Amino acid sequence: MARLLLVRHGQASFGADDYDALSELGHEQARTLGRALAARSVKPGLVLRGTMRRHAETAAGLLDGLGADVPATVDPGWNEFDFQHVVEIHRPVYRDRAAMMAELNLAERPDRAFQEVFDAATARWSSGQFDLEYTESFAGFRRRVAAALSSAADLLRQHRDIVLVSSGGPIAMVSALLTAGLDAPLGTVATVWAALNRVSVNTGMTKVIAGRSGLSLSTFNEHTHLEGDRRLLTYR
Repeated sequence: MARLLLVRHGQASFGADDYDALSELGHEQARTLGRALAARSVKPGLVLRGTMRRHAETAAGLLDGLGADVPATVDPGWNEFDFQHVVEIHRPVYRDRAAMMAELNLAERPDRAFQEVFDAATARWSSGQFDLEYTESFAGFRRRVAAALSSAADLLRQHRDIVLVSSGGPIAMVSALLTAGLDAPLGTVATVWAALNRVSVNTGMTKVIAGRSGLSLSTFNEHTHLEGDRRLLTYR
């Protein structure tokens, strides 16, 4: 049975000039996952990834840990939605990164403070009531990820196991579509997507299997490779 192993990127650089670059911990998470896959004798026939820097760096670290030379290809359909744009539409003061960090640092837990803003911003975006304000609507994001998933399913006919490096948003969307149904109402998809995206772990792995009836979600956000070192378990 062919498998699509979707991997969320390692920890990025929140608050830095280039969020898209992995942090040192993010590089370590990627190598740790690669070593864990090697220990399970996973030998992917292809590495597929989005075009973002954090996707490329995670794929490189994963292959380093795996110790394998695997062909790779890219598909921009697996890129993350522009969450900074979504947050800035909801909270315009965050267009100034210094102002954003100054406000967040007033909170006892800046990461939790940002998560609250992120949840409110994505709830507004995914409601479908303000689509003209965004460069990509939630419905458009859903269509983009569904198309990328269809292309990946075609690749599974050639490669038995594919490791796919992407971001929390697209992976949560795949999981929501395979759980709620490809034709589920947008509101249902948005509710499931938000719940899954919120708990997505850096380098968490989601397994989709391909059978006679099509694609099925087998596991979501598995991260046992991080549990031996609490320091490695991060969400943002």
